[in-house]
Amino acid sequence: MDLKTSYMGLDLSSPLVPGASPLTGDVDSCKQLEDVGAAALVLPSLFQEQIMHESEEYSRRMTEGTESFSEALTYFPNFDEGFIGPESYLEHIRKVKEAVDIPVIASLNGITTGGWVDYSCLMIEAGADALELNIYFLPTDTNMTSGAVEKLYSSILLETKLAIKAPIAVKISPYFSALANMVKQLDDDGADGVVLFNRFYQPDIDLENLEVVPNLVMSTPFANRTSLRWIAVLFGHIDASLAASQGIHTHEDVLKMVMAGADITQVTACLLKNGIPWLGTMLADLTKWMEEKEYESIEQMKGSLSQKSVADPGTGQLHEGPPLLVARLFSGPA
Repeated sequence: MDLKTSYMGLDLSSPLVPGASPLTGDVDSCKQLEDVGAAALVLPSLFQEQIMHESEEYSRRMTEGTESFSEALTYFPNFDEGFIGPESYLEHIRKVKEAVDIPVIASLNGITTGGWVDYSCLMIEAGADALELNIYFLPTDTNMTSGAVEKLYSSILLETKLAIKAPIAVKISPYFSALANMVKQLDDDGADGVVLFNRFYQPDIDLENLEVVPNLVMSTPFANRTSLRWIAVLFGHIDASLAASQGIHTHEDVLKMVMAGADITQVTACLLKNGIPWLGTMLADLTKWMEEKEYESIEQMKGSLSQKSVADPGTGQLHEGPPLLVARLFSGPA
């Protein structure tokens, strides 16, 4: 049984890749994930705000009369033990690379092209095999056009491509007016991979203290439907690798994503919920299912239920294999 897949030119033992979380922010957990079958690791994101804060904090300590952290600190995501600063992040990459033999993908979050891109170079120098650009941007300016938003994403990618020679994946949200074209644009700009999809921190209101607070609920299997649709739509139309994120909880979710066209699936919430050994369970169940259905490899099934199998999505006529409903599910009503 051949579970091998390729992602951004990296040869992986399977499509199961733990995504960014506190688990990949701990060296011992990274070793345990490798032991149970992780094909690669995506480290927690280093946020642009963290880089800016480190610089501000250095200046603050060199200046008398300052009594507290920058107010911007209150807006940082709460990573608990997974929240590490820039220098610590680079050291974490080095330690993880020493501890495991599987590829390590660093993650950099930002919304501007600037000095923070220099950290992409440092991440690769520290040993990261690839970089995931986790573009966490919610355009709330009513004067900002969709074209300006798309240009921002392209600028970040192009600036980073100039900075490093290692593979780069772009992790995006589904909130684009023409998502397929946006992904094609990133592909044309040189993205080696596209991760579908990012999740924004959602605001909530604390009625007791009358203040706005961040709220992030772990994904459920239902959350993978959006990724499933768009991976199936994009498969065969771009050169970049496709990674499925959100709602990957069981081997069945992995199978669906691969059949839609995903090269890898990033698993996070299920490991935080069920523990690291759950990854081994998923891998065993995946192998068993493929044996029972007489699939010889992951490559054999990849994209078999994508839109590429649909001759004319408008009429629902298929090239071969998949049920007629595929056309309508992935392309909308006929």
